[in-house]
Amino acid sequence: MATEDDIQRIEDEIRKTPYNKATSHHIGRLKAKLARYRDEIQKRISSKSGGEGYSIKKSGHATIVMVGFPSVGKSTLLNALTGANAAVAAYEFTTLDVIPGTLEYRGARIQFLDVPGLIRGASIGRGRGREVISVIRNADMVLIIVDVFQPHQYNVLLKELYDAGIRINTEPPKVVVHKDIKDGIRVNSTVDTDLDKKTIQSVLSEYKIHNANVIIRQNITVDELIDVITGNCRYIKAITVLNKIDLADPQVLAECEARFPDAVAISADEDTNLAELKERIYTDLGFMRIYLKPQGQPPDMDEPMIMKSGARIVDVCATIHRDFVRKFRYAQVWGGSAKHAGQHVGLSHALFDEDVVSVLVRK
Repeated sequence: MATEDDIQRIEDEIRKTPYNKATSHHIGRLKAKLARYRDEIQKRISSKSGGEGYSIKKSGHATIVMVGFPSVGKSTLLNALTGANAAVAAYEFTTLDVIPGTLEYRGARIQFLDVPGLIRGASIGRGRGREVISVIRNADMVLIIVDVFQPHQYNVLLKELYDAGIRINTEPPKVVVHKDIKDGIRVNSTVDTDLDKKTIQSVLSEYKIHNANVIIRQNITVDELIDVITGNCRYIKAITVLNKIDLADPQVLAECEARFPDAVAISADEDTNLAELKERIYTDLGFMRIYLKPQGQPPDMDEPMIMKSGARIVDVCATIHRDFVRKFRYAQVWGGSAKHAGQHVGLSHALFDEDVVSVLVRK
């Protein structure tokens, strides 16, 4: 049975082992064992607690979880963005439950969840970490909130999320592992890859996979191969938020912004740069607005239909009512995606932001 000491021992061995071609398969096996141990501990924690966590119903067009150390300013930011009445105090662990709030922006309703602060070891259950992680895994986006005076918090948070199987701002690896009953391990790659067959075999053997066809369509790391084998990772978009900039002198702020060039620097207390943060959230979620136009009437420009970027007419029809797809005749489109005003299009037509759409169906 895996323990925290087992995990620490393997992490130390990985850290001390020089990485080269001769040791790559050994390190790969160690990493696979480490991932398996972490999974065992998380399953054990869930079974001891009866699988209980925070019960939060998702609402709106997207759900965002605010992640950070205790007292980093999550509750203050939630209040500033949504008007929720989250408890705010200058001491740790003010938030003991998940507190929701809703932001309405450009027609989109975005649910924010303020969860208890993550601490080191949260991924293995410390500080109610298991319950918090379960909420994060169901989110559409994560706000990683870092105190501008404590930039080291970022790496700790990222490690806890990673150890819990949450992959930030990345896509699932283009790798498929087909298990077989004979013929050993066969590797077929359409690209040059840094992983050799011996390393792949070492990783697979840790999961008792001795016969499989491994199809690789991108250059991957051993960690990504392990992610594919375990199949329990969540890939979530994230925005880094540097809070409390109103208290920082120019040098501290400049150093922090240089370290996190893609972050949004804010002051939740002073409402500084919150408009920029809202716009960044909306953009990164990939929303677009579609305005519906009933036949013979002007379009409803007050309440757009919020869709994800790349949506097509079929998605609009399915959102209105499932019968609209079955009874679809054609649609008319005005806007950026149309070759001319009122263009007649089919279900596969791709839409642009702020297009106006009129759908005609059979009676």
